[in-house]
Amino acid sequence: MARTSGNHTNLNKYAQTARASSTTVIGHYSTSFGLAARLLDARVRTPVRTIYALVRIADEIVDGAATEAGVSIEEQRQLLDELERETERAIVRGYSTNLVVHAFAATARQCGIDSSLIAPFFASMRRDLDPAPFTVQGVAEYIYGSAEVIGLMCLRCFLHWSPRSDAEVGVLEDGARHLGAAFQKINFLRDLSCDRELLGRNYFPGIDPLTLSEQQKNVILDDIDADLGIASAVLPLLPSGCRRAVAAAQGLFTRLSQRLRATPADQLLRSRIRVPDGEKLMIALTSTLGHGAWKR
Repeated sequence: MARTSGNHTNLNKYAQTARASSTTVIGHYSTSFGLAARLLDARVRTPVRTIYALVRIADEIVDGAATEAGVSIEEQRQLLDELERETERAIVRGYSTNLVVHAFAATARQCGIDSSLIAPFFASMRRDLDPAPFTVQGVAEYIYGSAEVIGLMCLRCFLHWSPRSDAEVGVLEDGARHLGAAFQKINFLRDLSCDRELLGRNYFPGIDPLTLSEQQKNVILDDIDADLGIASAVLPLLPSGCRRAVAAAQGLFTRLSQRLRATPADQLLRSRIRVPDGEKLMIALTSTLGHGAWKR
């Protein structure tokens, strides 16, 4: 029999600590995501935070902390492989010594997140370690694994407590994928300088970031706005407990798209476009007022 501490078993206390670690990760890495997550119902908020935390930890292996620590590319690949294996093992056995993995695994077990979504994510993370130039098909596959599956993971959390018909799930999945794709493409544009100068990456095949034209920029943004439009159309189908948060996130990235369109193409390599914190709060408030009345 498990020993107890107050009103909690050791495993429950460990799980609480693991979930708290995910919240800490979000707090340190993303004000935008953190703001949107606070608009989620409590029972959905925690699982979504555990997804973000695992994604963030994997992303840091290929984009930041690991490199600064002197970890080689080959070692980064090994770390990603180990993290993926540990994640899959934790889902099966219900325990991990890695707090972030433990929290994610509990969410995955509860909400039905499996290797069909986890494997493409880690494949995209590994692709970031490959210096070969991206092809159009390669970028599509990368966006699916790095962003669209994250939307699908979150959607499984949303629908765990608010089931929808098979037809509605199909529509919602399409919306989640387009929203994730829009987020990723916007970040590609915002991070042109960092991706090119520090990481040696170009996610726009056939386009030289150094000579990005207004026409090329606007074609990219037209594609992004089409993704956002498709995602917006399915918002009413989402459960009320997550609708405001998704609307806020979509509103923020819609504003980023507008700012990118208003910024001359040649400036995108010199500055990272952002939305001021005060405007983020207004977008969140508008989303709450605009979608809070929908009930389902």
